[in-house]
Amino acid sequence: MNTFDDIRPYRDDEVPQVLSRLSANREFIDTLLSIKYPRIARWAPWLLRPLIGRALKRAFNKIHTVRDLHGAMRASLGRLLKKIGCTMTVSGLDKLDKNTPCLFISNHRDIAMDPAFVNVALYDDDRETVRIAIGDNLLTKEFTSDLMRVNKSFIVKRSASGRREKLAALFQLSGYIRHSLTKEHVSIWIAQREGRAKDGIDKTDPALLKMLALSKQKEQTFADAIGELNVVPVAISYELDPLDAAKGFELYAKQTEGVYLKDEHEDFASIYSGVVGRKGVVHVAFGEPLVSGLDSPDEMAVAIDRQIIGNYHLHPTNIIAYEQLGEAVATVAEWKAGMECDWPKAVREFTDRMNAIPATYRDIVIAMYANPVRQKLNLS
Repeated sequence: MNTFDDIRPYRDDEVPQVLSRLSANREFIDTLLSIKYPRIARWAPWLLRPLIGRALKRAFNKIHTVRDLHGAMRASLGRLLKKIGCTMTVSGLDKLDKNTPCLFISNHRDIAMDPAFVNVALYDDDRETVRIAIGDNLLTKEFTSDLMRVNKSFIVKRSASGRREKLAALFQLSGYIRHSLTKEHVSIWIAQREGRAKDGIDKTDPALLKMLALSKQKEQTFADAIGELNVVPVAISYELDPLDAAKGFELYAKQTEGVYLKDEHEDFASIYSGVVGRKGVVHVAFGEPLVSGLDSPDEMAVAIDRQIIGNYHLHPTNIIAYEQLGEAVATVAEWKAGMECDWPKAVREFTDRMNAIPATYRDIVIAMYANPVRQKLNLS
């Protein structure tokens, strides 16, 4: 494993030391303070630092393995989801063999919650959880790297500079994913493209699939090499996006100014908001393993998109947004008729949510909710 030591997740024997390091990390504690108690963090952080440190140590002392950590996280997440009124539904998992590791290629809406919901579905079905691909752009602090890697995350070196360094990073990443699946028999979760689909349009990047094939044997075809990885597309849909307004503002800034500059701790704050924010109903749809015979990355990307879009579970918010943009087709009316929903109430609540967003980028946010409907129509 020396080849992958700088990107792999932490092993069970490393967990206690990593958690001890986290509970004593002042920057980690201060970041938690700034998000949870911003006023105290600004004026009297010394007041709560010892309390948070001791609380972390008490919680972490009960955790000795990654499985222990995931058990604790599942219980904590369950309480949180109940508190914010979030329910989760799952489809397709019963068609996948429990003993066969999968490369789950998923659409991407939330930094932390997308793989978290996949893991909840697997954990609740008594399956092994996944290793999670995460970009090093999110690991700007030592504690964020510890936090992610102890949670079975492995690092994607997006910050690599220079052609040779980038290529080496891609070969290492490809090799690690193949090693995890074929040698260690541990499933992988990776997003279908770099970054979240802030506009609600899910599309697989063929470059990702080219990367997966870099670790193939010389005599292997692309189809044979990918076939070994047991690729399963996954579609995750949220009734409400806790970060819809923030995404809309970012897209608006890029449209009007050509660039959007993030604050120093914005990614970490986005993770926190995505975890604790209202989501309504969340559906995780597991697709079927891709059949062999996909001879190119472009052909494979189309096959993945077909499953992700086809299996994507539309919510009333998607239909309402589509209608509010003045679009109407008979197919959507049929989908709407098949949904159990108090439509007047749903329209009222969604409209109030959108009206709370500045008018300058409100339509961008509405389109974000409507685009999954458009994609399904284009597919059919």
